[in-house]
Amino acid sequence: MCGRFTSRTTGIDLAQWFGVDEIVARDLGQRYNIAPTDDTYAVAESGGHRRLGTFRWGLVPFWAKDLKVGAKMINARAEGLLDSTAFRRSFERRRCIIPADGFYEWEHISGKRKKQPWYITRADGAPMAFAGLWDSWRPPEARDGNPDDADQRVRSCTIITGPPNERIASLHDRMPVVLPPDAWDAWLDRDNDDVASLQGLLVPAPAELFELTPVSTAVNTVTNDGPELIEPVEPVSDTLL
Repeated sequence: MCGRFTSRTTGIDLAQWFGVDEIVARDLGQRYNIAPTDDTYAVAESGGHRRLGTFRWGLVPFWAKDLKVGAKMINARAEGLLDSTAFRRSFERRRCIIPADGFYEWEHISGKRKKQPWYITRADGAPMAFAGLWDSWRPPEARDGNPDDADQRVRSCTIITGPPNERIASLHDRMPVVLPPDAWDAWLDRDNDDVASLQGLLVPAPAELFELTPVSTAVNTVTNDGPELIEPVEPVSDTLL
């Protein structure tokens, strides 16, 4: 799964990296501990233009009665997208890329109460392109045409996870799907309804793409959010180094 990640690259640099035509996101600053329901950047297409926007992490389906459902939908399993009432529509028409500079995973250490957090980045330092889905939600009362609720639209997203590569498998049995650059056009194209070929993109990224760094348990607390969270520490276990 993916329960925490970082976003340190500026919106301007992300727009250049992902070939964005327009930035419609507000400046989120540098984030070292993005948690469920936090806002994050995402790249999506609209009207044939690629845009960098601000989305709430945790997909809220358009038909949901309450925003709270999004806290349970931060990840979408690649294998079940077409079977999910929450994700199928977005998989067919509303796909996005969620940029991340890294994500955290926790290693269970035999005989230890606390798990060892690891910070996972690309070895070349470039931003990752998480495969994501998005949706647009309004409160039920706004759907009935109440003019006072016209600005209550919430755009939300979820990170697609799949089986891990051999490196990440030492930590968890799931990992975010990281799309290579040559898959971005097909993934973002809203006219692309070939779900079979799209599912073919949802494969584990190569193990050699990643670098793992042991970090402190300070990341366990969602209110902690600073560069100290990604500083290397002496790991309880060195099996992944």
